[in-house]
Amino acid sequence: MLSPVDNYFEQQEEPAKSCLLFLRSHLLNYNPAITETWKYKMPVYCYKGKMLCYLWTHKKYKVNGMSLPYIGIIDGNLIDEPDLIKEERARMKILLIDPNSDIQVERIERLLVAMLGLRDSEK
Repeated sequence: MLSPVDNYFEQQEEPAKSCLLFLRSHLLNYNPAITETWKYKMPVYCYKGKMLCYLWTHKKYKVNGMSLPYIGIIDGNLIDEPDLIKEERARMKILLIDPNSDIQVERIERLLVAMLGLRDSEK
């Protein structure tokens, strides 16, 4: 039987599924202190035990009728990055990913540096 996290990814439709699986793998391989858990009925990624981000699909932003995958960044409001969308959230910002285009790994890694830096600066 699949875990809730694996089941979430399995239920996604292509090409969003492949995009989300790549992001999952990239997050988990980026730093050994990043772990995956299931919280709030979604895959959540923690760094040294503190919530870092989550993966989801956006119901409002779509391409060809398909919801766009995104990285939801915890405390994204503290990161100054023009590609991040705040919407009506106090702490969160999101990075939409177009699953029909090549993922800009450099952009993801730049965000990861900022995200891990925030967590490392906390006491």
